[in-house]
Amino acid sequence: MEEIRLNKYLATNLGISRREADDLIAGQKVTVDQQVAQLGARIKPGSDVRIDGKAVSHTDFIYLMLNKPVDYVCSRKRQGETPTIYELLPAEYQSLKSVGRLDKNSSGLILLTNDGDFAYRMTHPKFIKTKLYEVEIDRDLAPLHQQMIADFGVNLPDGRSQLGLMRLSDDNRREWQVQMSEGRNRQIRRTFDALGYKVVALHRTNFGPYTLGELETGKYITVDKK
Repeated sequence: MEEIRLNKYLATNLGISRREADDLIAGQKVTVDQQVAQLGARIKPGSDVRIDGKAVSHTDFIYLMLNKPVDYVCSRKRQGETPTIYELLPAEYQSLKSVGRLDKNSSGLILLTNDGDFAYRMTHPKFIKTKLYEVEIDRDLAPLHQQMIADFGVNLPDGRSQLGLMRLSDDNRREWQVQMSEGRNRQIRRTFDALGYKVVALHRTNFGPYTLGELETGKYITVDKK
């Protein structure tokens, strides 16, 4: 039977990232068949995998899609009086982790799961997951600035930002569909801000193969792994 990487096994069954799994292995907290595991180890199906002596068992995976409202944060704890997305979920889903984030002032599609490998594949840059947003800015976007964003990119402190742009209506230059595959912090807002525009609304509609569709604001549904 096929062997699998230990860090992938831990990520999958503990709902953590592969980097976090590697940290556990490097810290000599993981044993495989009573032997301390090493980084890069592979295991066979049926291996006895333990962390600090406690067996790692198979986990039933859950995948949720939530339509995040504005004025909610994706952290587990409240920031002051600001509610978190977990206040929209029942108790049995409180342990799920968000796959990427949306800031407090943004709304739309958020995925949550206990499948660490799924989260890794959805967010690591090497897997290139396209995301679509509906964005409204505070004034008309000049054609030159449209070209700069879409064709040449805009220089930001953490590197060049190039976004796909498409008008949401032919006679409106304030509302745009924005396409991106990166996941840098507040990248869309910072890109427009660098050219003198303020994003007044940002709503994510698509994340890789997942589409928000008709899901109501503040509601969630279970979805299949794709």
